[in-house]
Amino acid sequence: QVRLVESGGGLVQAGDSLRLSCTASVRTFGSYSMGWFRQPPGEERIFVATIRPAGSTYYKDSVKGRFTISRDNAKNTVYLQMNTLKPEDTAVYYCAADEQGLGYRSSRSYQYWGQGTQVTVSS
Repeated sequence: QVRLVESGGGLVQAGDSLRLSCTASVRTFGSYSMGWFRQPPGEERIFVATIRPAGSTYYKDSVKGRFTISRDNAKNTVYLQMNTLKPEDTAVYYCAADEQGLGYRSSRSYQYWGQGTQVTVSS
């Protein structure tokens, strides 16, 4: 069973930065694609970013240039650096793991999920 634990959320002002972390309890972390998704209040969970085992990254258009996903395989951890935050970035952010390593944008591609961490951006 893979367990994902997120941290780093909080309440910030527009223009500020936050870094989310997600640590996975799995021996073969390097073979997983890792994704970040978010769920704004009253809306569906949507794709934010993903990083594949070889390091290629993909982003939701609205976060390109502001968010950066990265991974440290030695620490079994994936990060989401979020800069120039906007009120519309407010959501619960979820970390997800894809054991097939495909790293698609669809949430159905990910088998394991964290509990979520709240990010609130005030204007």
